Amino acid sequence: MLSKSQLAIQLSRLLLFENPLLDKEQYPTDSEIAADILWHAYMFGDIENKTIADLGAGTGILGIGALMLGAKNLIFVDIDQLALEKLQENLEAINITKKKYRIIHKDINDVLKKDFQKDFPVQVILQNPPFGTKTENADKFFLQKAFTIAPIIYSFHKSSTAKFIEAIAKDHHYKITHEFKYQFPLKQTMKMHKSRIKRIEVSCFRFSLFQAPVSQK
Repeated sequence: MLSKSQLAIQLSRLLLFENPLLDKEQYPTDSEIAADILWHAYMFGDIENKTIADLGAGTGILGIGALMLGAKNLIFVDIDQLALEKLQENLEAINITKKKYRIIHKDINDVLKKDFQKDFPVQVILQNPPFGTKTENADKFFLQKAFTIAPIIYSFHKSSTAKFIEAIAKDHHYKITHEFKYQFPLKQTMKMHKSRIKRIEVSCFRFSLFQAPVSQK
C-alpha cells in the first residue's frame, strides 16, 4: 500500500499533454493535489474495490492514482485521442492489466449511462473538468453528466463558483459533503501564458446522492 507521499511521487512520473488544447482547457492536474484528494477519497472508502469513472481523464492521473490505491475497475473517458494515447502509455508503463480498465473516446455530452453499465456499474466518479473559461458552462455539463452516472462524485471547480455548484447539486438531488480547497498551479504550457506558474483558488467537492428523483411516466 502506497503512502500519500509515495503516491504523489508515482503520479509525478506520468506522461502529460504534449500539445495541450486551449479550447479544452487541458491543464495537467498537479500530482500533489491529485494525491491529496485521492487519499481523502481512499480514507472515506470511495476507492478500494470500487468501480470508478474518470471523466475528462486526459492522460489519466486521477484514474491511475485510484488504481494504485486499489480501485476494482476504472473507466477513462476523454474526447482527445492524443491524450488517450498518452493515457495508454501511462497504464502500460505501470503494468496495469487491461482487465482493470476501459477507455472510452467520446465527447462528454455524448456519453450515456449505458456506456458504463455495459461491463460494471460505476460507484464513484473522479473528474477535473474544464473550468468553463473557454467554453461557457463546460464545468456545468461535466457535473450534470456525472449526476446521471454515479452516487458519489469528486469534482474540481473554481472556489468562487461554490454557490453555483451547490445549487446545481441540489437540483439533481445531491449534496456537498466536503470541500477541499487548493491553490491550483497552472503551469506555463501554452504560448499565451506569461508567467511560469499561475495559481488559482480551486475546490474539489465531494457530492453524495441524498434522494433518488421521482420517476415520471
